[in-house]
Amino acid sequence: MHMSPTEVFLLAILIIFTGPYLVWRLGRTDYWAPLVVVQIIGGILLGPGVLGALMPDYYAFVFQPSTMAALNGIAWWAVMLFVWVAGLELDVTEAWRRRGETGVTAGLALGMPLVAGSLAALVMLHFPGWRGTAGAEWQVVLGIGMACAVTALPILVLLLEKLSILRSPLGQRVLRYASLDDIAIWGVLALILLDWERVTRQVGFLVGFAVATWAVRRLMRAIPENDRWYVGLIWLAACAFAADWSGLHFMVGAFLAGAVLDAHWFGEARMDRFRQTVLLAVMPVFFLSTGLKTQWGVGGPAVFAAAALLLVASVGGKLGGLALAGRILRWPKGEARTIGWLLQTKALIMIIFANILLDKQIITNETFTALLLMAVASTMLTIPMVAPMLRRDPGMAKRGF
Repeated sequence: MHMSPTEVFLLAILIIFTGPYLVWRLGRTDYWAPLVVVQIIGGILLGPGVLGALMPDYYAFVFQPSTMAALNGIAWWAVMLFVWVAGLELDVTEAWRRRGETGVTAGLALGMPLVAGSLAALVMLHFPGWRGTAGAEWQVVLGIGMACAVTALPILVLLLEKLSILRSPLGQRVLRYASLDDIAIWGVLALILLDWERVTRQVGFLVGFAVATWAVRRLMRAIPENDRWYVGLIWLAACAFAADWSGLHFMVGAFLAGAVLDAHWFGEARMDRFRQTVLLAVMPVFFLSTGLKTQWGVGGPAVFAAAALLLVASVGGKLGGLALAGRILRWPKGEARTIGWLLQTKALIMIIFANILLDKQIITNETFTALLLMAVASTMLTIPMVAPMLRRDPGMAKRGF
């Protein structure tokens, strides 16, 4: 049957949106696998490792080069919007005001899983197939370690909403810790991607960005809210382009574009609606493009074994770091474990982080797949582990620091 490129594209869109939604709604998976997690898993199943292996002719027909070119364009813009909102949600002022407690907690929540993940990476590098052709050993180790330490701020917001603690003192504390770690994540990524052959461009980008930020912030204060949204998107596209031109990757620019703006300029309720709209309307396309990068070339058992090792490093490191923070800061019993599980939420930000490492050939497709499986598993554990803790101690959500 002959179809035009437009018809094939729309068929792909139909599959992308219909399949995960039906599984989520009919399977009632919301407790252990929110829709965003089902969509990520759906992307994996639609990729070459599953659909491509089971139905190679159908896979080649639907996901032909012209269709993938169109889908990739949507995916790039979708994930830039998502990361921009993540930057907007950072509350650096509150983190600075409570810098002692926040610094100890965020530092241990990031540092211990980073060390544990780096040690896991060193074990993996004893075997072939995990380091990309352009990746130095230190880049692979630091990249995998940071992937184990990541907390996905936007997905954390969604899960805190689902648990009805987003605006509670506990929820705001968790967001503060995650916000500080988000800054570190993108700083480490910039270090990993630092290209000495293009360092002049990168220094030029940072200097130009600082000057442009001053001008954009002055402009934002002077214009109405509706105009801020439009100007914000122009600013996003400009920063992403400049960062990619300098060699730092467009995602670094997208995050910085949001991080230097104040969330209250855009309205809390409107930002929530915008984030939800991006997740609903365009992010499923990004999940598909993520799934299309899942490969099993090293062999299924090796990929799953690596994913299990990384999951142990990630969960163990995060819970260990929070347990130590709880002892130092003398938190009530059970609080450190609850916060530790909430900060396990990885999903999108880790997938974006790993995508960049894959794009730059620092890691291989097999390493990416292991990281992806680890991110999905750690995110799926969050609500089933935290919800019973909150039911046993309902007063925990109301405790600030």
